[in-house]
Amino acid sequence: MKIQLTKNKEVYNYCKPYVIAEIGANHNGDMELAKEMIDSAKKCGADAVKFQSWTNKSLIAEIEYENNQVYDDNPKKHWGSLKEMVTKYSLSKDQHLELKLYCDKVKIDFCSTPFSLEEADLLRELNVPFFKIASMDINNLSLLKHVASFHKPIVISTGMSSLSEIEKAISVIESAENNQIAILHCISIYPPEYRDINLNNISMLSQTFNYPVGFSDHSFGYAIPLAAVALGACIIEKHFTTDKDLPGWDHAISADEKELEIIIKESINISDSLGSHQRIVSKAEEEKKIKFRRSIVAKNNIKTGSFIKLSDLDFKRPGIGIRPDEYSYVVGRKASKDIKKDQLIKWDDL
Repeated sequence: MKIQLTKNKEVYNYCKPYVIAEIGANHNGDMELAKEMIDSAKKCGADAVKFQSWTNKSLIAEIEYENNQVYDDNPKKHWGSLKEMVTKYSLSKDQHLELKLYCDKVKIDFCSTPFSLEEADLLRELNVPFFKIASMDINNLSLLKHVASFHKPIVISTGMSSLSEIEKAISVIESAENNQIAILHCISIYPPEYRDINLNNISMLSQTFNYPVGFSDHSFGYAIPLAAVALGACIIEKHFTTDKDLPGWDHAISADEKELEIIIKESINISDSLGSHQRIVSKAEEEKKIKFRRSIVAKNNIKTGSFIKLSDLDFKRPGIGIRPDEYSYVVGRKASKDIKKDQLIKWDDL
């Protein structure tokens, strides 16, 4: 199945993947840093940058703030209380608009993940090309219904979810007469163990739900998203930063500019190389046969009138004469002329 994800991009399994550089909260509340990351993602060739839309009231209950006043497990990752960080990393309505206009200016798609109905409405006002639903909200049916009612494409991550939860989420979206759905296989661990990534879920999800399937990656480096492309992933979402050493939640597991460039360039190469299930010998390979394949040659000097035996034959390059698999049509024939040793045997020599 195909869906029109954006005005200029149709996605389907095994297409050239649509690459989303997820800035998320990696802007650290700094609009200049956010724009620097947009520029960098554009330079790398990303199709879109993605942010996250929340406030300190729409995402987390007060009791959770009270239970997590200060993180001390990783000072680089967590520099203050949970509430301080959520507040600092949230984007205001004006900041959303500023980033959307900047993306329009540099010609890269702007998108974001809404974490409440109000934030979904804000993104609708900004005319995002599609809506991204986070793994945590796959069972947030009221949010799914609300976003589905906009009748725009929905990209939904599936981390932490069972097949029945995915099925229910898709059913809720479809019930709003919206079947513009792309599913992202995802493991919501930062980073996951390789043995837990289960990339074969990409084909399983495609066969089960008959929608395009992509991959939202939280692993280190670029090997795993490239493997996902080889398995048919039509969307690659990868956390992105300009500096892995910046303080904040996701910088350490994010791709930097060099890694994102590799993901994008090699994704295109992989997509091009997958080709067809039909066995095709290219024009270039046909031409290669002349130099690389063998022909039947005389192993010994053969006299006119001699009956040719298999022991008289050898098989050597170039491949412009009688093919080796045609030797049975040569053995037992009479030589019509003298054939010198190591000479290509021709049909009119027989």
